[in-house]
Amino acid sequence: MRFSSFFAAAVLAASASFIPVAHAEDAMGSPTATVTITARSADLGVGYTWGGGRLRYGGKTYKFSITGGTIAAVGYSKIEGKGTVYNLHRLSDFNGTYGAAHGEATLGQGLGGAVLENKNGVRIKIETISQGARLAGSAQGLTLTLEK
Repeated sequence: MRFSSFFAAAVLAASASFIPVAHAEDAMGSPTATVTITARSADLGVGYTWGGGRLRYGGKTYKFSITGGTIAAVGYSKIEGKGTVYNLHRLSDFNGTYGAAHGEATLGQGLGGAVLENKNGVRIKIETISQGARLAGSAQGLTLTLEK
């Protein structure tokens, strides 16, 4: 009986080595759309972010607005970014407040990135280029709203 248990454990361990390793994108969900954004942030302790973007989903392009705030930031920056949207199965699920832990250090020009998620399970992985003078290490909430 001990031999059969040992044999079963050995077969299980050997077969596990053939299971493909999950990629980071698999953990994000299914890529379903892309976004481009342009926003500005002005901060003095508590900050405000505003701007807009374009969502490319289902072969169509939709404009959206961006508003939100940050905590523990100082300065001003202009942000441009591109990203991939995951788990967007209905257009209406895109609207909402997205939360993210965010960090930025910009003096002149800087690079950054974030993963945003709303209550509908829609995630946005975004890479940004910022210009200005800003230091932020904060929680951020951005509300994205499709324009009609």
